[in-house]
Amino acid sequence: MERIAIGKWMFAIVVVALVAHDAQADSRGDRFRPIGSPQTETGGQTSARNGGATTQPQPPRATEAPTGFDNTTNGYLDQGPAFDQINEDSVVAGRSFNDNRFVFEEVETVADGLGPTYNAQSCAECHQNVATGGASQVTEHRTGHLNGDAFFEAPGGSLIQSRATSPDIVERVSVQDDIRTFRISTNTLGAGYVEAIANTTLLAIRDAQPSSMRGTATMVAVLEADSASRVGRFGWKSQHASLQSFAADAYLNEMGITSPLFPDENTSSGEYIGFGTPHDPTPDPEDDGTDIVAFADFMRSTKAPSRGPITADVQNGERLFTQIGCATCHVASITTAAPGTRINGGEFTIPAALGNKIIHPYSDFLLHDIGSGDGIPLLPTPELAGTASQIRTAPLWGLRTRNRLMHDGLSFTYPDVIRRHAGQAAAVTSRYNALSSTQKKSLGTFLDSL
Repeated sequence: MERIAIGKWMFAIVVVALVAHDAQADSRGDRFRPIGSPQTETGGQTSARNGGATTQPQPPRATEAPTGFDNTTNGYLDQGPAFDQINEDSVVAGRSFNDNRFVFEEVETVADGLGPTYNAQSCAECHQNVATGGASQVTEHRTGHLNGDAFFEAPGGSLIQSRATSPDIVERVSVQDDIRTFRISTNTLGAGYVEAIANTTLLAIRDAQPSSMRGTATMVAVLEADSASRVGRFGWKSQHASLQSFAADAYLNEMGITSPLFPDENTSSGEYIGFGTPHDPTPDPEDDGTDIVAFADFMRSTKAPSRGPITADVQNGERLFTQIGCATCHVASITTAAPGTRINGGEFTIPAALGNKIIHPYSDFLLHDIGSGDGIPLLPTPELAGTASQIRTAPLWGLRTRNRLMHDGLSFTYPDVIRRHAGQAAAVTSRYNALSSTQKKSLGTFLDSL
């Protein structure tokens, strides 16, 4: 599942905040509208006095983030008790990496709040390939339609849940909703490092890109920080900036479990089916916030995806990757903010395990129009209409663990993927097409090493 999907209620509620005449207006709308300008997030060092002048100490040299598909901690949390000895009676959410992994993998039931409409029964159901937290073949379904130039979601929101606890409430696609797409589940390994990238770093990457390929940095609400604004980076539309907001969204929209950040149950095609109806026996919020923090801290503790063998042919392929322009958006190396930097509207302080780390995500985490946009905007508001044709640059780390590619999982070979790039990537695709067969093979060898 694409766990960082903007929620169905979130979509409707944000319209309330931005369009005063919306018939569904209510006081909840402002919660989901980013407030203020994003922080610079460049702090973390303490100043020192020297002869009356204030100096900033040199930050320590950045080090490589640990990598691996081995279900072991990156140091943010202790490893904890042996994983195979943890069970429902002994697990302590938040205690350790293994405890939080157990919560991440735990299968939810109706008694836990599952449903009434949902896509999966656990986080790991959609994020487990090679190691817990990895990508998968699972997709989610989104629909809507245009009325003139305005996008309208399906009655229950653009996300169509594929499963339900009763046959009477399974969501169906309306004939009028002729914008239809899949979004494939994303990798969450190394997500803590992505969260620890400063706003200023992502904006600097954007500003350094040529105007014809410049990405869009989305400003989104950090829900646990009273909707403080931050540069988005998670999800196919970069619709979340913090892992706690992301986890809460996914808990509701993929598993149907409410929490303090998303306290309102989803509908079934617009029909209320929450607590008080025969379909939902569990009062809201169904999670008191413990699980979403455990999910977030598990992801913060995962290592980044590791590389395969680096051969001379792989190195030659990466040079070609850079020469033809792929690296403009698929940025090879990014350094996270310094330890001690406060992010997420001040709600999270970057620890030593995540700060000043060099990662190799091969993404700028920005939105681009490469001709494969899914027609679904970040939010159904006039000012964000342009995001319908945009998609987040897919991080390529862990690429060799996937055989369904692009945002919809409908491309299967590297040549197919590259040739599908148009729009802002058209010149890059043209340069790829001009490569010799030997050069194309080397480029593919490089991609197979990621």
